[in-house]
Amino acid sequence: MGIRFAVGGGREGWTRTLLTAVGVGLGVALLLGAASVPNLLTERENRSVARTAEGEFSGEKIKPSDSTVLQRDVPTDFRDSTVSGRVLRAEGSHPVLPPGLDKIPADGEMIVSPALRDLLNSSDGALLKERYGDYKVTGTIGDAGLTNPKELYYYAGSDALTPAKGGHRVDGYGYKQPAEPMDPMLIVLVVLICVVLLTPVVIFIGTAVRFGGDRRDRRLAALRLVGADARSVRRIAAGEALCGALLGLAAGGLFFMGVRELVGTLDGWRISAFPSDVVPVPALAALIVLAVPLTAVVVTLISLRAVSIEPLGVVRSTKPRKRRLWWRVVMPLLGLGILLAAGRVGGDYAPPVFAIGAGATLTLVGLAALLPWLVEASVARLRGGGPVPWQLATRRLQLSSGTAARAVSGITVAVAGAVALQMLFVAMHDDFNRVTGDDPGRAKLVVRADVGDGELAQRMIDRFRTTKGVENVIGTVSSYVVKPGTMKNPEDIRPTTELTVGTCANLRELARIGSCQDGDTFVVHTGNTRMNKWVDESARPGKPIDLNSDSWDRAGKHVPWTLPADSRTVQARPDPGGDLHDGIYATPGAIDVSRMTNASTTAMIQVDPDVRDGEEFIRNTAAHVDPFLSVMTLRAVERDKQYATIQTGLQIGAMATMGLIAASLLVSMIEQLRERKRLLAALTAFGTRRVSMAWSILWQTAIPVAIGLVLAVAGGLGLGWVMVRMIDKTVTDWWLFAPLTAAGAALVAVVTLLSLPPLWRMMRPDGLRTE
Repeated sequence: MGIRFAVGGGREGWTRTLLTAVGVGLGVALLLGAASVPNLLTERENRSVARTAEGEFSGEKIKPSDSTVLQRDVPTDFRDSTVSGRVLRAEGSHPVLPPGLDKIPADGEMIVSPALRDLLNSSDGALLKERYGDYKVTGTIGDAGLTNPKELYYYAGSDALTPAKGGHRVDGYGYKQPAEPMDPMLIVLVVLICVVLLTPVVIFIGTAVRFGGDRRDRRLAALRLVGADARSVRRIAAGEALCGALLGLAAGGLFFMGVRELVGTLDGWRISAFPSDVVPVPALAALIVLAVPLTAVVVTLISLRAVSIEPLGVVRSTKPRKRRLWWRVVMPLLGLGILLAAGRVGGDYAPPVFAIGAGATLTLVGLAALLPWLVEASVARLRGGGPVPWQLATRRLQLSSGTAARAVSGITVAVAGAVALQMLFVAMHDDFNRVTGDDPGRAKLVVRADVGDGELAQRMIDRFRTTKGVENVIGTVSSYVVKPGTMKNPEDIRPTTELTVGTCANLRELARIGSCQDGDTFVVHTGNTRMNKWVDESARPGKPIDLNSDSWDRAGKHVPWTLPADSRTVQARPDPGGDLHDGIYATPGAIDVSRMTNASTTAMIQVDPDVRDGEEFIRNTAAHVDPFLSVMTLRAVERDKQYATIQTGLQIGAMATMGLIAASLLVSMIEQLRERKRLLAALTAFGTRRVSMAWSILWQTAIPVAIGLVLAVAGGLGLGWVMVRMIDKTVTDWWLFAPLTAAGAALVAVVTLLSLPPLWRMMRPDGLRTE
């Protein structure tokens, strides 16, 4: 019979059931999305593993064969995006293929991902297209070869790729690299994020199943009048709630499927996914399917305990019984106690995940349970007087504060959790944001070649200096050199040092050389006395050194060179990357760089910040000089990748949760207005101004929200302090709650404004009609 009331109660019944289904459906959709995260991460990892070369990290030496392929990773940055890719060269007629390819691209050909193809064909990708101008796009990578549909990835073919140019030989794909263990502090952070994001969802579902409670109780009173007993009435109410919850499950499934299809087309925060990867974990999905209807029935039965439904009406208009306080205080205190008893997290021990989850959940749910009592106690002390809107609002809250408190409980829990999370993030910020020592003011980009070619070095310097957006170039060629001669003890390490060749202007960026002319040489020391002695073992003015560091310990031809006797000893200075380079410094007139073996060429480039896309022009020049040049960006601060991923996931989850809270507030307010439709129409008929009614609605929302935000700040600071203590840190900023509470208040204000149009409609005189 309860189901018949839900679906056959006329327009009012359908509207109530629809609001409940929409509210529950939004919560279910978010829960299903959260349940899909483990499978999404697993599938993404599987896709990455499938295209990783076997033996790439094992060091196994592979002999060339008819199926082997030479490959080299050649990633690049384009504005704020990373373009990943590989250069391939087949060594036989039946090469192994990476997933997503049906052939190895030939020399000068490129196979790209759909997202990269679209970028290259757009006006925004003109500079990137110029970078790959030597390649012709001949195909598209299949889904099996990509981790997500918006990934910028490519495979290019080049006959110039050799082992000497960084090519690695592979004979298969599908190597799984051992997973990097997650830092215990990050595990604590992940658990708290899950609790903070999902607790408001559960609270919202519990609120949604109580939509239309007053009207339902009046219908149940009518059933008592025709002979139904109290137990039958409760079963009917439970059946009606169950129907709304089941429809909500269906609606949530539809919402989830719709959003799931959109995931592949959206690229917010640089995260997208194939819809086929967004599948809830079966056990979690089953738990949601069982828990949501059960929650609806339990919440309905609990709500009826405070109501006496008699044949002649609902005993709710009398003064309600005061809410008990003791158990509402015990819940958050018990949660904080569990967290304090869990101890501190650190070392190699796994953190107490269950204790963290249970303690944080009890604390946040306890705040939601404490809010109705706090609102009731606060509004009971408000006395009459004041403007009409204020009187209407306070009197309504005094008569029925529970509905208003339930409506804002979600925002209270969300703000409290956000305060705690922000405190935890700030406390561990320095542990996962490392100061690199780089000086981007002196050089923003570093370009390196694996070959020590003097002609290449000069060509790099000349090309970069004429590139748009370049202010200065520090170009050097360096290699290791050794002390020649037979060692007295064959087990001793041969004295070795680094030889760096560059112009006087370039060497001044690396050492305090003073006066300098082409042909000068220097012995460079750092502040390390032990290392200075080691440098002096091989860098001996007037004595020979061998430019081929391998010629004495392995097969190779000796390349002798004498360090000039007038070489001065100078002190090194940090390069733009923050490193000190000791050894021998020489200008081009002192040595022929073509004699240097196993050398590398480096160009450190200072970028003009006033030139738009200056870094892109430099990367394009590097690609045209040599496609195998590596370009690295110097950053003053470097974030841990796992920490950055968690932070991005938090941003996505917070946006989804806040959107759900906004929707829940709006639906709750509309339902409250529907409940008071006749009252609003009657007030209008008696001459109450529309503006007064609007302000009364605003005050009815603002008072519980203000009380809820105060409670959220207190609870959030307490939970945050306990969590920071758990990771053995100290709170550095107690005022983090200010922007979060302001955001919560702004969200409520926006929702209140959106509820005004329904208010105007319900104030019409036809609202007095009854059947």
